[in-house]
Amino acid sequence: MTNFTEDENQKKVVELYCSAELFRGLDGELIFLSALNVFLSIAAFLGNTLILVALHKETSLHPPSKLMYRNLAITDLCVGIITEPLFVTYLTSVVNRRWDICHYTSLVLFFSGTTLSYVSLLTLTAISVDRLLALLLGHRYRQVVTLKRTQIAVTGFWILSIVGASTTLWNTLITLWFQPIFVALCLVTTIFAYTKIFLSLRQNQIRVQNHVAQRQPSQPIPLNIARYRKAVYSALWVQGTLGICYIPYNIAVFLTPRRGMPLSIYLARNFTVSMVLLNSSLNPLLYCWKIREVRQAVKETLRQLFCRSS
Repeated sequence: MTNFTEDENQKKVVELYCSAELFRGLDGELIFLSALNVFLSIAAFLGNTLILVALHKETSLHPPSKLMYRNLAITDLCVGIITEPLFVTYLTSVVNRRWDICHYTSLVLFFSGTTLSYVSLLTLTAISVDRLLALLLGHRYRQVVTLKRTQIAVTGFWILSIVGASTTLWNTLITLWFQPIFVALCLVTTIFAYTKIFLSLRQNQIRVQNHVAQRQPSQPIPLNIARYRKAVYSALWVQGTLGICYIPYNIAVFLTPRRGMPLSIYLARNFTVSMVLLNSSLNPLLYCWKIREVRQAVKETLRQLFCRSS
């Protein structure tokens, strides 16, 4: 009986997005979204491939930090080659009234999109904690935050994300509980880390201004504050862009009724999904703009590419 109830819940969720009655009169909008996401898919693929090549060549970044940015780029690359083509397939199946394809595609789309979103959120949370540890540990930072430990953490991110997203395939009720708790924990951790960072930087600035910055032997050796501040702001730009792209989708989900779905809400959800996917195309631009080492590596990669082609 429990399995039957779970299957019925899953069936209702799928039918909510693959219903002939729901999509009447929206063919033009869905075709536009399909074309838009084809472009975004190509941009995400090219941009993140270039970032991965540049990160492979770049040697001045701390290896654990470079690994986390590489993991973000891999996640965005997977969005470009997996999630966005699935979304285009889903939209075209709706336009062509291929409900069998629509049913399967919507499930796989939700699974892949949820998995990659979880990995991105966990990685950005880890970057905020990494920046806080760099400030608090000082010279001990490179001894504590090693490449091996970061690799273990990143592997754990993927396992946890796959397990969390898999709940949607067999019990949607677990997802309704897991997702908000998971997102809330990541947000609380990130807010705490950056609040602690900026309070510490503010205190350091006050000590410098008052000419009383006398470090006690038990305190960590101070960082290059200017470089550290740039690294923090770079991470904040990536985090803020993700928030801007995801907030409209969460609002649309919140406004979706449990039974039935008005045309306006359905169209809004598809547009906001495109905004979420847009984030994977914007991140390479942010890396080049805000991270000087990545920008130089990308310039060198492009220069070598054009020289070979000419």
